Amino acid sequence: MRMCGIVVSLHHLVMASLIGRENTGFNNYYMYSLKYKVTTSVCDSEGRLKLYSALQMMQDCSEMWIDSEPGVRQFFTDQNMTQLLASRQVEIIRVPSYKEELTVTTSVYGMKPMFGFRNTFIYDAEGRPCYRTWSMGAFVDKATGKLKRVDDATIASMTLEPKLEMNYGDRRIILPKDGGIAHDPIPVMRADIDYNRHVNNANYIRMAMELLPDDFKINGLRVEYRVAAKLGDTLIPAVYHTADDTFVISLSISTEVCAIIEFQSHRK
Repeated sequence: MRMCGIVVSLHHLVMASLIGRENTGFNNYYMYSLKYKVTTSVCDSEGRLKLYSALQMMQDCSEMWIDSEPGVRQFFTDQNMTQLLASRQVEIIRVPSYKEELTVTTSVYGMKPMFGFRNTFIYDAEGRPCYRTWSMGAFVDKATGKLKRVDDATIASMTLEPKLEMNYGDRRIILPKDGGIAHDPIPVMRADIDYNRHVNNANYIRMAMELLPDDFKINGLRVEYRVAAKLGDTLIPAVYHTADDTFVISLSISTEVCAIIEFQSHRK
């Protein structure tokens, strides 16, 4: 079972400082957090934070979280394991603007031997949520790429936080049987690859967003990752307009679906 990796460095995009696990003042929980400032490199043409960049912030915070759980970190090191993203749902409440100060928080609310569940939120300087997300991660052996179990003792050592309030949709996305419009193939470039040596999760969403209508404003999305694309692969996009306010886009290698992204919106 191959899935897509989670993290890419954002230090060249934003100013970030590590908070670590502390009471952030958001929901009064102790969560792992990173601070960011919205800079020019992460803004769109209207001076607002790009969704792609917000996703990178979330990925970085989620990946760095393991430093706050030394037992989990040691187990993953000893077992040559990594955590890979299997699905994510994003609610967009408000898009931050240039020079805004942001705090990204992440907390694990559920843990199974081969899967973990977490919330990752982005808050503005007043503590108001801009993005709310939940995600499911898979625990994978680095050598084989297959799912691998975390033992009971490691799970028991973890700090679990309450499940935060947001809408929780199904992690699985069902592709329509027909009606998809094929688009030009997308070659996987060196810049798309992260340290797991396959396409970074945020890049699938970035690619899919280029296929949306110009007047389509994204208010939320769900993404399911299935097969990891690597350097030299070519992704075949198919776009399904399932409702006035919903597009579903699949990115595939031949007959294998790599990622399915569902965008919810209203027209500008």
